[in-house]
Amino acid sequence: DCERCQCNSEDKHTAILYTLLSQNLNHSRGGRSPAHQRCLCHQRRTVCLRTPQVTCQAASNVLVKTISFMKNLPAFQLLPREDQLLLLDSCWVPLFLLGLVQEMVTFEVMETPAPSMLKKILLDGQSKQQEPERTQPTLAAVQRLQCCLNTFWCLDLSPKEYAYLKGAVLFSPDVPGLRASLYIESLQQEAQRALQEVLQSLHPKDQGRFAHILLISCTLKSIPPALITDLFFRPIIGNADIVELIAEMLYEITSRQLAP
Repeated sequence: DCERCQCNSEDKHTAILYTLLSQNLNHSRGGRSPAHQRCLCHQRRTVCLRTPQVTCQAASNVLVKTISFMKNLPAFQLLPREDQLLLLDSCWVPLFLLGLVQEMVTFEVMETPAPSMLKKILLDGQSKQQEPERTQPTLAAVQRLQCCLNTFWCLDLSPKEYAYLKGAVLFSPDVPGLRASLYIESLQQEAQRALQEVLQSLHPKDQGRFAHILLISCTLKSIPPALITDLFFRPIIGNADIVELIAEMLYEITSRQLAP
């Protein structure tokens, strides 16, 4: 429990400044009683990168390599442009995460300071003129992400395993709206067969490795794109649409890199 939380101290309720600030916040929240307000302890459990310049640069490099991977796949280039964009929108996060694992990109987070009540008072009434406040990742979400990455690190995949797994992830026939879904399904099956052949040669005694890798790769799709964007790219791109920027990199600016 947070010792500074208003829920744990009745003495704070008698402070003049606290009372004035609380009244103002209650008014901005529609007059809800303190009993119906969310405890400020939970609001403080948001995190940001401890070394954003270093980590964002590493993440940007991984993203560039991810786009290069897609761009250099002849089968991907043969797909209709509409299908390419649908696959890009659906699969860029798991492909990027595989890149983080392959490049051994590690990162640490720290708790983000909550805006002071005095700042909210001073800015009250000005929010309409300001840009919308950016969302911050929660500690729980980042911990789930790191757990997923750690699971992949434990697999110790070879470069060939990464390449064929990325192909199997990219060519996902289940994405709604695909025009060439049958062809994409055949590409996924081809990538999976190639992955299985590599596993048989590298790990002949581990018969369950293929199924285990595919099962764990499914967890990558459970990571919300908003989490990846807010954590690794929002400090760089601001409020820009990350998918639009990736599409721009894929089709127009092949040598451009995101830079902090």
